[in-house]
Amino acid sequence: MTRVQLAVDLPTMHVDPPGEFVGPEAVAEIARAAEDAGYDACFVTDHPAGDATWLDTGGHHALDPLVTLAFAAAATTRLRLLTHVFILAYRNPFLTAKGTLTLDVLSGGRLILGVAAGYLRPEFGALGVDFDERNDLVDEALEVIKLAWSGQDVAYQGRHFRARGVRMRPAPVSPPIWMGGNSRIAIRRAVESCQGWAPFPSAGIARASKTAEVADLDDLRPRIAYARAHAEAIGRTEPLDICWSAGAGADAAHLERLAAEGITWATIGFPAKDRRTYIDALRRYADQLR
Repeated sequence: MTRVQLAVDLPTMHVDPPGEFVGPEAVAEIARAAEDAGYDACFVTDHPAGDATWLDTGGHHALDPLVTLAFAAAATTRLRLLTHVFILAYRNPFLTAKGTLTLDVLSGGRLILGVAAGYLRPEFGALGVDFDERNDLVDEALEVIKLAWSGQDVAYQGRHFRARGVRMRPAPVSPPIWMGGNSRIAIRRAVESCQGWAPFPSAGIARASKTAEVADLDDLRPRIAYARAHAEAIGRTEPLDICWSAGAGADAAHLERLAAEGITWATIGFPAKDRRTYIDALRRYADQLR
């Protein structure tokens, strides 16, 4: 059975106490510890302008994902760099293409671009993006980014973006793109346009996060079946990575169950009030799996 690959959280959403998780030394040290312990990737999320109400009721801060992962890349040599997830609609896709191209080139091809449509309406408003247009923006962004990464001259006429003769170098680059989300439209996007799909546990937050509720493997199975059926229907033969949360401290038997369901990657994080405790936890967990 293929081993589930593990991506460990860089817990930069914890801005207090200062320096424990968000400083340059902290990001580098945790990334190095993850690589030394044998993890396959580290990941960060994306919230450039979360509103106070959301932050005060369970939301969290986030450093810029590409900048943060660049620090992690500079401190490591093998560890993959996962955005989990990057909100495509928040940024012009040519800027996204340039930023991700840059990170992939400077990291030696280690980027995995996990993306999603987003759900936080006030954040869309703060960034000047129409929340109701987010799905169309995602579809156009996927097209534009892949064209820009090709290194060929890009002539594009979409509903939101237009370009004539845009050329982006160095190229070509082709980081895998994983589509996040639990809805059928997210699954179809993953199968039709991406290399992976990243559903997430949404028990209790499905309505707030504007996605289907998926609490556990029992909820996930029919969606995996739907992804496989859609792949067959459109003639896709390329394997589809599936990334699911392993929670905090899932044992080896649980990871084996994930692999048996066709899940290829799992994300994991650890509760900790300081960096040393976090690093100790990720090391202990890796040792338990050996």
